[in-house]
Amino acid sequence: MLSTLRTYIPTVGLGLLISYFGFHALTGDRGILTTGERDATLAAKTAELQAIRSQREDLEARAHLLRDESMSADLLEERARSLLGFADPRDYVIRLNP
Repeated sequence: MLSTLRTYIPTVGLGLLISYFGFHALTGDRGILTTGERDATLAAKTAELQAIRSQREDLEARAHLLRDESMSADLLEERARSLLGFADPRDYVIRLNP
């Protein structure tokens, strides 16, 4: 009886191993059933990347206006007033709590 069971032990072990990897191929972190979740995450990250890229392009344009070869007087005045804390008496100042 024991000798006949020993012949099936490798087959049962291999079947369990295949079942284990098959289960995790379907339901694991990168499994087949989680593709919707990954697609949603990818869409969210793509939207975040686009927002960051547009913010970067805006900052690059503003930095270009502050360079010596293309100085913008309005932007320079705006930055100087912001950094030094000065305002024209005719300006409206709206304070926001950070």
